[in-house]
Amino acid sequence: MKLKNLLVALGITLGSLTAATTQAAEPEFTLKLHHFLTPLSPTHQKLMVPWAEKVMKESDGRIKIDIYPAMQLGGKPPQLFDQARKGVADIVWTVGGYTPGRFPKAGAFELPFMPVNAEATSMALQEYAETEMQDELEDVHLLALHTHAPGAFHSRDTLIKTADDIDGLKMRAPNKAMAEALSTLGASPVFMPVPTLPSALSKGVVDVAVMPFEVVNPLKIHQLAPNHTEVKGERGLYTQFFMFVMNKKTYNKLPADLQKVIDNNSGINEARRMGYEFDQAELPGYEVSRAENNKFYTISPEETAKWKKAMQPVTDDWIEDMNDEDLDGTRLYKKANDLIKKYEKVVSES
Repeated sequence: MKLKNLLVALGITLGSLTAATTQAAEPEFTLKLHHFLTPLSPTHQKLMVPWAEKVMKESDGRIKIDIYPAMQLGGKPPQLFDQARKGVADIVWTVGGYTPGRFPKAGAFELPFMPVNAEATSMALQEYAETEMQDELEDVHLLALHTHAPGAFHSRDTLIKTADDIDGLKMRAPNKAMAEALSTLGASPVFMPVPTLPSALSKGVVDVAVMPFEVVNPLKIHQLAPNHTEVKGERGLYTQFFMFVMNKKTYNKLPADLQKVIDNNSGINEARRMGYEFDQAELPGYEVSRAENNKFYTISPEETAKWKKAMQPVTDDWIEDMNDEDLDGTRLYKKANDLIKKYEKVVSES
């Protein structure tokens, strides 16, 4: 009898294990994550894949996330936010600035000479979004916002040292604010998504790629634009903000325990992780550029001061535009700055 009971108990245990294995092998929810960069990009390898794997592990296999890089689900990068809003994709990662004017409050972080490192700036942006951007993000479920490290100039022919070197150059503008800022130095800004830059540089559509070093290696920019110029100091020249958002219906249909898994991989901690990875992703860009024997230059403090003065109207105009919309641009600009200072201290002390 005892043996029979043992076998029965063992049978039940084995059956439970089989059921658990079957459950793990058959996820309850399979979600589509869409973005525009290549599978070789740091964003795909360091941000999207680990995030998807972590969500699957913490949900005990109940959530599976299929990642579609390089716009494999169709459309163009500026359409990604709407794909999440409409449910074409369950989750997207995209650039906020690809739809100019749609997220005006976040524009505070795109203004000239705002960012520090990506880790601190991303945390600042996340808190700012949670307290100031609810209306702009009401059509999606926010996972995290983050930025890249301060951007630099990558030029085909000219090693940029002063504003005079910029005058007349066709420069890729990452967003509206930087297009206006570059224009103050005499450049001709050309707006285009990052993936189109290799072709644009090789064909002379642009003379200069304005972007972080993070993208240099995946797109082989170091072979097309061998002159690199940086602006260093208390604040970098500019940054871009990125959106990691989820379709609202997709999130709402998850049971509470699985929503908690998503929540545990969202918010300020996720923004910090993404910012940190973007800071780290700068290093390979520097390495391959040095290995190519490319030229490097850092704008002098005196020249930087001239650029700040020339670009100040861009910030003034943004504040005025916000005021015209009854959004108190002065307060928003101050809050963005204060949050950056706050989280710069947090990161430096951790």
